[in-house]
Amino acid sequence: MRSLIVNPFATRVTEERVRAVEAQLRPVETLLTDRRGHASELAGQAQGEEVWVLGGDGVVNEVLNGLRPGAALGVVAGGHTNVFARAIARSGAHRISLGRVNGRRFAFAAGIGVDSDAVRELDTIKRTRDGRRPGDIAYARVVVTHLLRGYQPLLEIEGFGPAALAFVSNYEVFTYAGPAALRFSPAARFELGLDLAAPERADRRTVARLTPRLLANRGLAGARGVHTGHDLDRLVIRCERPLPLQADGEDLGDVTEAVFEAERDALSVLTA
Repeated sequence: MRSLIVNPFATRVTEERVRAVEAQLRPVETLLTDRRGHASELAGQAQGEEVWVLGGDGVVNEVLNGLRPGAALGVVAGGHTNVFARAIARSGAHRISLGRVNGRRFAFAAGIGVDSDAVRELDTIKRTRDGRRPGDIAYARVVVTHLLRGYQPLLEIEGFGPAALAFVSNYEVFTYAGPAALRFSPAARFELGLDLAAPERADRRTVARLTPRLLANRGLAGARGVHTGHDLDRLVIRCERPLPLQADGEDLGDVTEAVFEAERDALSVLTA
């Protein structure tokens, strides 16, 4: 018996889609989420050795944090951006490492700075008010607005130094803007530890200098004024004041310290 955890409110989830996935996975027990955090509870209760998810990156992250030891995770893209589902299909990985930040698992990316500010503004505040997830254009607009305002170096990264932003990757693609992949750490792989890209400054001049590298898929490794690390087991970031932290696009609240750890060879993954 397999279990299928479904977010019925996800962008690409319909009654017809659920029935089609059930037919593909049969025999399967379907479990519907009805609130934030519910998927973690359902994952812990799910029967069988395979737990499948139909939804976006948020519900996948919740399942990761409730999954029973030894259970495999199957993913069917049903959200808006679907970074993890696209990454697994692209990489062909069957066994992956995961990241943890302050004990919370994440599949592909976490950060403090412009990414977490965008998640806070759009997913936590606007989505709670409007009841639906904003699109990629809205995210891009918020990210550009925040970058143009600039970021002060309020972070201290143990072993690296001060930084204005911190992007921690468990896979080469940090996120997508429609079909375009955004890579801060192109050498990051699911089979390895964590990668870091952390600009020391984030003013207009720095953004203008680094943007061509990102558009050319070169990432930030080797760029002047950027702290980078590859295949790391542990990373500690301290903040001068409480700042938003995000993991897999989920708002984890404000922190003054973030401890990132690699959970190597942690999970078997499946694709439909």
